[in-house]
Amino acid sequence: MSRSYPKSISKGVDWLTVLLYALLVCIGILCIFMVEYDPSTFTPASFFQGHTNYSKQILFAGICVVVALFIILSDSKLYPAFANLMYVFGIILMFSVFVIGKDINGSKSWIPLGGGFNLQPAELCKIFTSLALAKYLSQLNMDFTKLQSQIIAGVLALLPALISIAQNETGLALVYMSFFVVMYREGLPGMILIIGFSFGALVVATLTVEKNTLAIILTLIAGFLVFMFRRQIFVRKRWGLFILITTVWFVCVGIQRFAVPYIFNNVFECYQSQRIYSAVGKDYDCSQNKHALQTEAKGKTASKPDDYNVRQSKIAIGSGGFLGKGFLKGTQTRGKYVPEQHTDFIFTSLGEAFGFVGSFLFLAIYFFLLFRIVFIAERQRSTFSRVYAYSVASILFFHIVVNVCMTVGLFPVIGIPLPLVSYGGSSLLTFTILIFILIRLDADRSMVLR
Repeated sequence: MSRSYPKSISKGVDWLTVLLYALLVCIGILCIFMVEYDPSTFTPASFFQGHTNYSKQILFAGICVVVALFIILSDSKLYPAFANLMYVFGIILMFSVFVIGKDINGSKSWIPLGGGFNLQPAELCKIFTSLALAKYLSQLNMDFTKLQSQIIAGVLALLPALISIAQNETGLALVYMSFFVVMYREGLPGMILIIGFSFGALVVATLTVEKNTLAIILTLIAGFLVFMFRRQIFVRKRWGLFILITTVWFVCVGIQRFAVPYIFNNVFECYQSQRIYSAVGKDYDCSQNKHALQTEAKGKTASKPDDYNVRQSKIAIGSGGFLGKGFLKGTQTRGKYVPEQHTDFIFTSLGEAFGFVGSFLFLAIYFFLLFRIVFIAERQRSTFSRVYAYSVASILFFHIVVNVCMTVGLFPVIGIPLPLVSYGGSSLLTFTILIFILIRLDADRSMVLR
């Protein structure tokens, strides 16, 4: 007589990914504890009283454990089934911030939940966008080489980004650019990425090179290309190629002489322009900024931001040396010299305490997690699961690279948290849901989800 036993909930679960997730969460709590530790007031009970950031992060982690278990026990078919509905819900939630949201650090992107806790819909919408994009790209007869399909996918990714910009949350808006890497994996022409990177290089060149010199350089490049293709243009009469080179030259010169200065002087706030300029080693003149002039016209002083955060961050990381100063021995960290060191600049506490070796091992854990997620993505039978997995990997990669580069001065300060490590319930919950939905989908990888 045969008996049928219920399947174990752990069947198919990628426990290595779970272990890496748990390890990073524990490192995050440890780093937050190092930042806030005060030997004169510390007691073991402070871990559970909820009055310190590290105790709150422990509470957030406990909530995330419950959410993770719920996701593991759920049916993987629910995610493609409700992907579009969740995306619409996320967009509505982001719009609701304009009505019921509150301003924190100049960004009106938070919904107060009471008890000192706040929800940031732009964080959660990364989950919904990942699911919606996976749903769209996994449709039957999807031909992603068509321009219409590429535009629809681009709108799905960029709509939350535009709302985030309206909420003065530029950093989170940039995260949504990571979805274009996913689209590239699914067939987006590489030329689009080349154009994007070329535009970024042109902007950097505009900020670092004198405008007339850069215009001459662009003209010389265009002239060189015409010379290289002179036979095709003048002998074979391929005037379309000549028109293309001329048009690209005209657009590039227009961008560097008019578009970039206009954006920095009229669209960006003074502090935003200054942060970007400081990342390339330049100083921005706020007297050219429209918003700064409007502030001064109202009788207020437009304070010019500096790179104090980054300078203190570099000092803290550099003081760690090769092996670090040791656990709870960081003078910069415990001296509160680095602003926002429990959130955006949490990497400084780890760099000072454990030095180059500790930082390298820490980043190696991230690299291993990313490698594991890409491995999981490539073994999926379902297009939905594969696209979603690459979305998770792209979001994590963007956060990690930008945050670490931000703390060492290689990228402007834009308020990007370090995944699973920076303090914050919304961020921790978002990455928990992202990762564990992936684990749930991977556990049922034999299914073909649409």
